Amino acid sequence: MAETKAAGGARGGIAKPVTPSPELAAIVGTADLPRSEIVSKMWDHIKKNNLQNPENKREILADDKLEKIFGTKKVTMFEMNKHISKHVK
Repeated sequence: MAETKAAGGARGGIAKPVTPSPELAAIVGTADLPRSEIVSKMWDHIKKNNLQNPENKREILADDKLEKIFGTKKVTMFEMNKHISKHVK
């Protein structure tokens, strides 16, 4: 039953390609991507640049590129998707 739900939801929502804003494109590229791919590329950037708070791995410490997306120096991983949604069409 779970497979049916996942397959049915794959046509829209998180799998539907969206256009990143110029700020987001600085990290994920300018191509239209599904939200899931955008989140994956964001995490690649976060891990590559060691931007997780060592004391609290759920916190992301924004570099200059991420601060343009988040609007602040620090967000939780749960808040990240809310900020990303403001930067896609």
